[in-house]
Amino acid sequence: MYCLWQWHAFMGIQVFCRYVLNFSLSWSEELTRYMFIWSCFISISYCIKRWISIKVDQVINMFPKKLMYCTIIVKYIVICTLLLFEYSWIQILMLSIASKQTSPALQLPMPYVQCAPFVGFVLATIRSFQQIICEVENVKRMLNNEKIIDQDPREGR
Repeated sequence: MYCLWQWHAFMGIQVFCRYVLNFSLSWSEELTRYMFIWSCFISISYCIKRWISIKVDQVINMFPKKLMYCTIIVKYIVICTLLLFEYSWIQILMLSIASKQTSPALQLPMPYVQCAPFVGFVLATIRSFQQIICEVENVKRMLNNEKIIDQDPREGR
């Protein structure tokens, strides 16, 4: 939330300077762009934790409970497999570090900006592994006729 407030403050300053003072700030636009990039990639992990990613639950909810939990586990395994492509970002970051490129207005080293996908995907992979462990525990509890621990923050699951 703090980052969002800063984001709005910088854009407000930019709009004020451009339209009232007839003076444009180059650094505020660049900074808000980089903050947007970071917030997008960090939010992937948050969405996985809160179960608010874009998905179609209607088909999965029609399955019997055992099959439903198994499909959820398969879903997170697929997500983890896709997120493991973060290894390729390490190579991109190494090339970026070697180039010593900086941003035009802030003179910020570009690896700070370009490591956002890598950090976001690492955090999302960790969250996906946590969800897999939770769902596997629920399948074990279901098979033993124990009470299922509902980690889903949504109502009615």
